[in-house]
Amino acid sequence: MVKKVTSLKPKDESISGYVRSLIEREHRAREHRAAANVYQRFLDENPEERSAMEIWQSAPLVDDVEPEKP
Repeated sequence: MVKKVTSLKPKDESISGYVRSLIEREHRAREHRAAANVYQRFLDENPEERSAMEIWQSAPLVDDVEPEKP
């Protein structure tokens, strides 16, 4: 297992540091997935919020909010 981890990690990073970063990344990913699931349930249970979010998501955010002043 040590050989496998050593071959995967960057040369300048320790094995323990590399494994720690993998565990932290996985933990964050799991937290984000859990939060996304909770939010999706919230949207499913609150159609008015879902509707408002759909309107917000369709907003043209690339356009200028205010016209440029000369």
